[in-house]
Amino acid sequence: MDLAYAVTAFVTLFVVIDPIGLTPMFIALTQGMDDAHRRSVAIRACFIGFSILLAFGLFGTALLDALGISLPAFRIAGGLLLFLIAVDMLFEKRTERREGRMNEAHDPSVFPLATPLIAGPGAMASMILLTTSSDATLIRTLEVHVVMASVIGVMLALFMVAGPIERALGRTGILVVTRLFGMLLAALAVQFVLDGLQSLGVVSGV
Repeated sequence: MDLAYAVTAFVTLFVVIDPIGLTPMFIALTQGMDDAHRRSVAIRACFIGFSILLAFGLFGTALLDALGISLPAFRIAGGLLLFLIAVDMLFEKRTERREGRMNEAHDPSVFPLATPLIAGPGAMASMILLTTSSDATLIRTLEVHVVMASVIGVMLALFMVAGPIERALGRTGILVVTRLFGMLLAALAVQFVLDGLQSLGVVSGV
């Protein structure tokens, strides 16, 4: 087991999926529900989100091959996408866009919670990027999926105790944490782009 790689995968997926940022939105989406119904929505949303990301982690490469997209090209595109998400997080646009989706569906478990909030484009791209690195192995692929499951598990736990967490952090605390994660994601996104350029032979020694 490569601990450093597992930590990188965890940070990437945690920042992209953003369980902390999604928690207050989950509360708003489930306002008025009793505890049993709220738990049911949380479990269903996390399970569907996990299933989608699992599919992209296992079959994303085959999809790219079918579309004729090279891994370096996808790595660069994915890095740019993650960078845009990081910019959105830093300037609060991501939160505003997510909040704008909250009233678009009556049952929030599938949409907008499972997708696009949990298993969004950034998370899907991250799963493919993390499982198709130049030195990826079967063990590392398994690591990525275990890490992804742990991030979803953290999200489920936060959903279960969403009320007290929201009161403890407040809106200001959530915004501070979101911006911190945005900076981390920006750095990881740049590294993805550099890795893709290195694979194409454009740069070396990154």
